[in-house]
Amino acid sequence: MEGCAPWSSTNPAAPLRAAALPVPTPGPAQVLVRVLACGVCRTDLHIRDGEVVPAAGATGYPIVCGHQIVGERQDTGEVVGIPWLGWTCGACRYCVSGRENLCDTARFTGLDIPGGFAEWTVADPRFCLPLPEEIAADPVAAAPLLCAGLIGHRTLRLAGDAHRIGIYGFGAAAHLVCQVAVHEGREVYALTSPGDTTAQAFARDLGAVWAGGSDEAPPQELDAALIFAPVGPLVPAALRAVAKGGSVVCGGIHMSDIPSFPYADLWGERVIRSVANLTREDGALFLDAARRAHVRTRTTSYPLENAEQALEDLRTGRLEGAAVLDLRPARAAPA
Repeated sequence: MEGCAPWSSTNPAAPLRAAALPVPTPGPAQVLVRVLACGVCRTDLHIRDGEVVPAAGATGYPIVCGHQIVGERQDTGEVVGIPWLGWTCGACRYCVSGRENLCDTARFTGLDIPGGFAEWTVADPRFCLPLPEEIAADPVAAAPLLCAGLIGHRTLRLAGDAHRIGIYGFGAAAHLVCQVAVHEGREVYALTSPGDTTAQAFARDLGAVWAGGSDEAPPQELDAALIFAPVGPLVPAALRAVAKGGSVVCGGIHMSDIPSFPYADLWGERVIRSVANLTREDGALFLDAARRAHVRTRTTSYPLENAEQALEDLRTGRLEGAAVLDLRPARAAPA
């Protein structure tokens, strides 16, 4: 692909580097997509650090990261969203029971399938999400909805009808799910890195009734806690904060080890559960909820060549909201 400089990781824990690759050729069940914007996710950081690796038999290294893609289908001209879940078998016991997010042989965008840290990508059209017109109109603002928003909303849904929601880690996913939860009439309590007054003020601006450090106890017992920070010790802390019968829902794909804790912290029918990936139904449900709640993303834009810097800003917490690679400048059509 002449003039293309996608980013790839040549091996685990290596910095991203620029590379010139051919324009991908769509397979029999794929379409070519021109990338307009791609969100930068903590999962991309885990992939870059070698903590999340491709499935056996997948494309493998080098990896073109990125799974929060807003792009233009070249066959129809439609602007679509391409999320983390890129393909499933459709035949395993999980797929046939409506749990395609647990498919044994699933393939994931930006890991097993080349992703959106590039000018062009390919996708299975069955897994491209139609975007409402008002969302598609701003690709940079739309990009974080495709993982941070989807995973955040699935995490919230797994908390059931909990009214008092604690959110641990107030980044890309949290700032989106907070808006949906507030729109639904729930109380949100934000727990950030200790001393991060900027994130706490951000949470209050989005409707949180209280914001403090994760080393503090919220002023009310929580009905559920949503954990987005990949920090294992937050799990027992959240258990101590939820009321009997409450849930602690871990929304990340990777987390540091959870330390041991007394059984008394779990007793009282408290529940710990994880969120694994997403389904296409999740996409439809969240995009509708985002439209109804008038969800607005807070973004910091980077050019493609600064993808590594975006990841480092994410790692160090220098971001408010979400990082997005902006690839909208006009480009020539692929040869």
